[in-house]
Amino acid sequence: MSHLLPASFTPATLRRVLLACVCASGAMAAQAQGAMPPWQGAGSARYVCGGIGSDESTAMRAAMKEHPLALLFARADGAYMANVDVTIKGGDANNAAALAFRASGPVCLVDVPNGRYVIDVAAPGGAVKSQTVTVGGGPKTADFRF
Repeated sequence: MSHLLPASFTPATLRRVLLACVCASGAMAAQAQGAMPPWQGAGSARYVCGGIGSDESTAMRAAMKEHPLALLFARADGAYMANVDVTIKGGDANNAAALAFRASGPVCLVDVPNGRYVIDVAAPGGAVKSQTVTVGGGPKTADFRF
């Protein structure tokens, strides 16, 4: 490896460079988290919706893999949608509503316990879609196109 680095590049210099890279990546992650809107709900059922603007969209998409369920809303032509009414039912034997909210952006991250859920979505203009998802064993994404 010595032929790839200048002679003045010592192990101590390498440690400083690596530490700077780690600090920079931590700062970028904190900045991305700060670009996200606030969480709603409480306890084991909570959500955050957003994705309007490039910083918020980048932060939301980066966080998708860290949450059990992500919802995406778009028109058939691919344009993102907001102001979509969402009801998530299930997760227990009573099939009760776990969450009901209006999505303020095209991406929603949802934290719910493992289980089977029915997601009902009503877009502005009255179009309605429904999907069933099983949460657990890794992140899931439900994509709704109108």
